[in-house]
Amino acid sequence: MLPAVVKLCCGISYPHLRNVAGLQRTAVAVIGQEITHLQGWRCMQHLIGAPAGFNYTEDKSEARTNVQSKGDRLFYVQQGHKAMRNALRMLEDSEGWRVEIAESNGDVICSKVMPDARKVFRLEAVLDGTVDELYDLLFVRVEEMNLWNPSIQQIKILKQVGPETMVTYEVSAETAGNLIGQRDFLSVRHSCKQESRVYLGGVAIQLESFPPQAGFVRAEDGPTCIIIQALDKDTRKSRFTWLLNMDVKGWLPTSIVNQALPRAQLDFTRHLRRRLAVSATLG
Repeated sequence: MLPAVVKLCCGISYPHLRNVAGLQRTAVAVIGQEITHLQGWRCMQHLIGAPAGFNYTEDKSEARTNVQSKGDRLFYVQQGHKAMRNALRMLEDSEGWRVEIAESNGDVICSKVMPDARKVFRLEAVLDGTVDELYDLLFVRVEEMNLWNPSIQQIKILKQVGPETMVTYEVSAETAGNLIGQRDFLSVRHSCKQESRVYLGGVAIQLESFPPQAGFVRAEDGPTCIIIQALDKDTRKSRFTWLLNMDVKGWLPTSIVNQALPRAQLDFTRHLRRRLAVSATLG
């Protein structure tokens, strides 16, 4: 989301871990099934058809606006839909992926070098949470993400386009050992929620009304996406697939960026697991 949801934390080193035989073939097969399911997607039609006077919950202390113009709504939805489609195509392409990290708990990160020489990273994990719980944490209550993820300073919804689309401003936290430094992000986030799966997509956007902020380097997400699917044998658990595609900008060595990004994915997933565990205890 969104991943837009990774935030750059910690140091640059991480132990080299073993490869997992057959992992890429399995992951590609799963992603291929998701692409097939997504071909029947109708979220776009549903969102564009939302009434112009639809009321959204609003906190007056937030710099948030509801997009009422049909043309503006369509623009943001198209940007989100395009980002989702392009990110899924990256995942669907099975060529060139290599295992970067394989954790003892089953989390695996693979990487791939794109034609523009940028590396993208794909994380595969199984989480102890339902599709609805994860959708709520990662999209519906995105502004609360800093409460459970210390690598995020803030996320604010600037434009609420509709139930499935929003424009957000995000700032990463200034944490010890973070050699990349603080970054801010301006992104369109888009979602599609079905019965047993959720797709979350995102991409950087430029707005004249919200230029880069003083004191930050504005990084760019996307296209990126997250796929959350209920496990067939246990609907209380979900398969979590995350394509991280980010240009951190600034004058940083590529080697530092390519070590920091997968580490940030692991850190984010660890914080997400802790949040799910707290919810399970309280519930």
